[in-house]
Amino acid sequence: MKIILVCSAGMSTSMLVNKMKESAKERDISVEIDALAESQLKDHLDNLDVVLIGPQVRFLEKKVRTSLEPKGIKVDVIDQMAYGLMQGDKVLDQAINLKNE
Repeated sequence: MKIILVCSAGMSTSMLVNKMKESAKERDISVEIDALAESQLKDHLDNLDVVLIGPQVRFLEKKVRTSLEPKGIKVDVIDQMAYGLMQGDKVLDQAINLKNE
């Protein structure tokens, strides 16, 4: 499973990626997770399953959704509470649930 977090290239999203990777490792889930600015997204669509948008750039949701959902890529905004508390396990669950919808 490949997940990209869209952010404004901030430090907090990179920390969240690391927490998500730790959670995936603990649960023996094979996953590739990266954080990118929205402008870089178009260059990373190969085998992409889920895009989660950081709450601070939620204004990008419609643009990203319109662009990616026709390609079968699921899009959502990261749960604000899980993001603020850096709960990588909950954000990973959000991505997994979204992919399975």
